[in-house]
Amino acid sequence: MLRDLVYRLYERRLVADLRASRLPRHVGVILDGNRRYARERGLSTIADGHRVGAEKIHELLDWCHELGIAYITLWMLSTDNLQRDEDEVGDLCEIIAETISRIAHDERNDERGVRITALGALDGLPDALRKALKDAEETTAGRSALHVQVAVGYGGRQEITDAFRGLLEERHAHGDDLATVIAELTPGEISRHLYTTGTPDPDLIIRTSGEIRLSGFLMWQSAHSEFYFCDPYWPEFRKTDFLRALRDFASRQRRFGR
Repeated sequence: MLRDLVYRLYERRLVADLRASRLPRHVGVILDGNRRYARERGLSTIADGHRVGAEKIHELLDWCHELGIAYITLWMLSTDNLQRDEDEVGDLCEIIAETISRIAHDERNDERGVRITALGALDGLPDALRKALKDAEETTAGRSALHVQVAVGYGGRQEITDAFRGLLEERHAHGDDLATVIAELTPGEISRHLYTTGTPDPDLIIRTSGEIRLSGFLMWQSAHSEFYFCDPYWPEFRKTDFLRALRDFASRQRRFGR
């Protein structure tokens, strides 16, 4: 179709322009809109919307590989999502497990050096999903070209709470009293206990579906991130949309609070 040809030519032009631009090292993506996509497109079940969205993740990793982006964090399941209808949550957890397993065991991703790690309150997840995440981490542990963090059972407030708890437990184990902990507390010390410890903070955070908020995604880490909000539901997110987000990022002057 002519429209498809025009889009391909436009994508090639965007890619060519971006290769000479400043690209983000780490991109976070809030994969929003699967449920609304399913309802508005008349799909049989909400789970069908999640399945279409899951397929889009494989495309996104292709785009990141093509452009040499080193880190990507995908918010796939929030702590709030776990409070939804039991059947929907069960379907979604199954879809996430299947998706992560496919990424981990795809030979192309092995060649590309795709590594997977999970972040979130993982103890509260179904056994099958926790097993799939652990297997993906072990399978991809030796890779390093593209680090994919999957945020599952993740909430920003919970992460910060857990970070403080871990910090206090560590200092208590060392015999430090509370006054000493308070006096010596630094942002760097808190950062060491976040789920994402050892990973650079995101340069760019993208949210799909037209919602203009972070909803607690990487609250601590996004202090100096650039944000990009776009209208397409996640299953409809195209390479063109991704490239536009990167172009927008490249056009901004980052000041890091200075």
